[in-house]
Amino acid sequence: MSVVCLLYLALFIHAHQSFARPLARISGPTQWRMIKNSTDGLGGGSCRTGNPIDDCWRCDPDWESNRKVLADCAIGFGGNAIGGRDGEYYVVTRDDDDPKDPSPGMLRHAVIQDEPLWIIFDHDMNIKLKEELMMNSYKTIDGRGFNIEISNGPCITIQSVTNIIIHGIYIQNCVQAGNAVVTDSPHHYQLRGISDGDGISVFGARDIWIDHCTLAKCQDGLIDIVYGSTAITISNNYMLQHNEVMLMGHNDDFVADKNMQVTIAFNYFGEGLVQRIPRCRHGYFHIVNNVYTGWEMYAIGGSANPTINSQGNVFIASDDESTKEVTKREIPNGSAEWKKWNWRSDGDLLLNGAQFTPSGNGTSGSYAKASSMVARPASLLTNIMPSAGVLNCNIGQIC
Repeated sequence: MSVVCLLYLALFIHAHQSFARPLARISGPTQWRMIKNSTDGLGGGSCRTGNPIDDCWRCDPDWESNRKVLADCAIGFGGNAIGGRDGEYYVVTRDDDDPKDPSPGMLRHAVIQDEPLWIIFDHDMNIKLKEELMMNSYKTIDGRGFNIEISNGPCITIQSVTNIIIHGIYIQNCVQAGNAVVTDSPHHYQLRGISDGDGISVFGARDIWIDHCTLAKCQDGLIDIVYGSTAITISNNYMLQHNEVMLMGHNDDFVADKNMQVTIAFNYFGEGLVQRIPRCRHGYFHIVNNVYTGWEMYAIGGSANPTINSQGNVFIASDDESTKEVTKREIPNGSAEWKKWNWRSDGDLLLNGAQFTPSGNGTSGSYAKASSMVARPASLLTNIMPSAGVLNCNIGQIC
């Protein structure tokens, strides 16, 4: 049996034995953690995996005392995001919500403060927000050590701010809300229109890092990045059971998105995903060392001439012969302009008949603005894959 066939077999077994529980049976973070725990330990006894983000901090048994080390572990275009590293700790003690007048101890009270804050929690929480959570700059939401879920209401909005880290949060069943007064700083509130229903909405923001979250079943996108946002890394997340997964770019006519740079690395794209993994406009996208376990329409799509640098990914197509193609270009009927767009597959493993249609200039210089880290060999992902999503971090033990 060839090396590729052996790798495919290993990935198939991991994906379908460890991650195949239908989301309909998953009602909260405890059940999500059960799925994650079933994969712990795959790939050997060493805590080092070759994932540079995780290898930076996960081997430390005193991670709780050294939480802020995480801020120095980001890579990719969002590698300069420091979140609340230079501020105090803020302990969330309450799971209730007041969009206009939040009280101390609420998550909303923490994220709207003007000063940098590293936000942690003192017990398991299932937070049902009444309106979208408007974040202020220089904040880290760090869920390590507890089951922290934001679900069954509007979710997180990162708008016109900078330096945000979101780590270790379950986000699911996010819905629209709005036409309501929402506070976004200690001394300011505003009437918000209807939100999109995204899990995480990034709008006109920069220096953003979303790491080790588990996301599913939101009304719109799981993570949408629009309106001139840039300097962003989406890493180590587990995404499942969703139609339009990630949108990158406001619309085809919004030329400010030509400066967008996004790194999508070490994510596990699991069962029940349909399309937009991601769907890109205008900017530069480094899609590197992710595992795709099937897509119902396409995996990577785009319009308006984005540059897509796909490196070291594993694409496992489903058995449906109509969904073998990884890519999709949104273009006018009969147009051949897509052939000039710079899309490449470099070192990807295309398994079970998966096909990636490249285009544009194949020279490395064409991808300089869409290159943000060194891709690991795709074969290493059999070890890295089980670490995606929210981690089981116990105090006094390596995470």
